[in-house]
Amino acid sequence: MNDFPDLERIAYKAERAASVRLARAEGLSAADALRRTLELAAGAKGLAALVELRTGMLAAQAARDAARAFANAAIQARHDGQPGAWRGWFDGSAKPNPGRCGIGVRLDGPGGVQVELAEPAGHGNSSEAEYRALIALLEAAVAHGACGLTIYGDSRVVIDDVNGPDLYAAPALAVYRARVHALLANVPGVHLRWVPRHKNTGADALSQRALAPPSFDETDASNELHTPS
Repeated sequence: MNDFPDLERIAYKAERAASVRLARAEGLSAADALRRTLELAAGAKGLAALVELRTGMLAAQAARDAARAFANAAIQARHDGQPGAWRGWFDGSAKPNPGRCGIGVRLDGPGGVQVELAEPAGHGNSSEAEYRALIALLEAAVAHGACGLTIYGDSRVVIDDVNGPDLYAAPALAVYRARVHALLANVPGVHLRWVPRHKNTGADALSQRALAPPSFDETDASNELHTPS
C-alpha cells in the first residue's frame, strides 16, 4: 500500500525526469522509481518530512494564486474586460545566445505619457535579456505611478515563470523573478499577457536597435575626437 499517493504532485520536474531514467535503468515501476528518487532528495529527514514540506508549499502557493486571481478579476471587471489605461510592451535579445543583450521597452499611459527604451543590457541568454526588459518596463511603470497596467511580451519562458507557482519556477532565473515580483507589488492591477512575436514588433525593434553597431556618423564623430591636430 502506498503511504504517499501524491508523490507525482510534489515532485519537481528534474526529479520526475530522474525517476524515469531510474525506472528504465533498474526495471522499476514508475511509482517505485519516483519514491526512491524522492527518498534520496529527502535525505536523513525522511520522505514523510519532504512530503509534508512540499504539500504545505503547494497549499500556500494555491492560496497566493487564488488571492491574486481574485484581485485581478476585480480590477478587470472595473475595466469591463478591456485593457487598462496603461499598456506596456517588452522584448529582449541576445546575440549570440548567450551573448550581448539588448532590451526594448515601451510604456503608454494616459495624458500622452510615452516611454521608450532601447538599451544594451550586459551579457546573458535570451531569457535573461527578456527578464531584464520586463524589469526595466516595471521600473518605468513604478516611476510614473502606473496602475491598471497590461503588459505584453512574446517570451513564454518569462511570462510562464512570472505567472507560475513558486514551486516550478526556474532556479536559474530566480533573481530576476524575485525582482519582478517586488516591482509588481508596487504596480496595482498588472496583467501580464503573452502575444506572438508579430504582435510585439515595436519592442522587438527597440531591442534590436540596442544591439546595433554604431552608425557611420557616430563612428566618424568618435574618430574626429581622437584625430591628432
